[in-house]
Amino acid sequence: MKNIKRKSYLSLWKEQSQEKEMVFLAGPRQAGKTTLTKEIAQNFKNNFYFNWDILSNKKILIKNPTFFENINRIDNSKPFIIFDEIHKYKNWKNYLKGIYDEFFQEYLFLISGSGRLDTYQKGGDSLAGRYLMFHLFPFTISELSAKKRLFSNFIKDPISNFQINNLATTRKNWKKLFELSGFPEPFAKNKKTFWTKWTKNYTNQIIREDIRDISNIKNVNNVEILFSLLPSKVGSPISVNNLANDIQIANKTAQDWLNLFDTTYLTFKLSPWTKKISRAITKEKKIYLFNYPIIQEEGERFENMVAVELYRIIHYWNESGYGNFKLHYIRNKEKEEVDFAISNNNAPIMLIETKNSDTKISKSLINFQNILNIPAIQLVNKQNIYRIQKNNDNKILVATADQWLSSLPENANTKK
Repeated sequence: MKNIKRKSYLSLWKEQSQEKEMVFLAGPRQAGKTTLTKEIAQNFKNNFYFNWDILSNKKILIKNPTFFENINRIDNSKPFIIFDEIHKYKNWKNYLKGIYDEFFQEYLFLISGSGRLDTYQKGGDSLAGRYLMFHLFPFTISELSAKKRLFSNFIKDPISNFQINNLATTRKNWKKLFELSGFPEPFAKNKKTFWTKWTKNYTNQIIREDIRDISNIKNVNNVEILFSLLPSKVGSPISVNNLANDIQIANKTAQDWLNLFDTTYLTFKLSPWTKKISRAITKEKKIYLFNYPIIQEEGERFENMVAVELYRIIHYWNESGYGNFKLHYIRNKEKEEVDFAISNNNAPIMLIETKNSDTKISKSLINFQNILNIPAIQLVNKQNIYRIQKNNDNKILVATADQWLSSLPENANTKK
């Protein structure tokens, strides 16, 4: 498992680098970015890995901003320069803008980091138009599975004819993901005790180092308390006011800290879909965790797991140029809700509901499908389920989650 090649991301990077000489790779800490960048570097005889977190590397850049010109080359091919965690450098945007403008015809640059490189810091000259962005997230069942649908076939009909992957292997991987997350190290170790220790260190590192470094927060104890409340909030629209009251802080402070969790990839949020939905909730977002095994309640963990699967695949589709996809949820003031709605170019294209074991179709899924007139899927965390039911002129699929999700089109060879 340690030697899994993330082939789809290697292919995606190759496509990106043919279009732009500077490519950004963002994603959670320990999702495998450094490993991926070094795999990419093996394709280049002239390559250099720079990491801002390494003191000696930091000194090299400060002393000579164009240090890469002094690297001894093996041949005349274009050098490949990796800048890891460079966004922690105060003037990183101006620095990258400068070296791109001067050297883009002579070098290829890959910029990787665990912060959101496109929104990490304010100020400085804009890098707009100088780079392409792609993301690397923890493993999902679709990335780990062999059989994929053609993208064009999937978009036309997400319900029928999805590939059935090896049942035993897929279920084994699904259970591992459910218990250990998709972060490569605990997934590879395959031990719950290791995941427990890893999680404690991982969360502490992000809150006590990354968040502290990018904010003016001096006492992070309340930040840790706020994060500890989130696993019980997954699956419902989050109330910033209630969270702020729980730990006796200002609403704005709570909102700022929640945004920091997004920035450092501890969490991500989904906005509600409101068009054509009568009395829709319009403001409250739902929050999900990348390290979802910390969620104790199985139904909420299952929903979060599906959220990560969909969130990752939508980023991949967008970065492959397949469309402009977004992930939402739907909820009205009568508390009717569908867990997920996928849109493309601001038009809804499918609804997805999650039920841990209930195979009876959700009334809310039926009602919102009748309103939006789009395909609907109910995913269950139960084996050997595959049913299609008519709903007026539409159809609703009820299926085992790992089987439907494992066939999502995601590698770069998928036809558009």
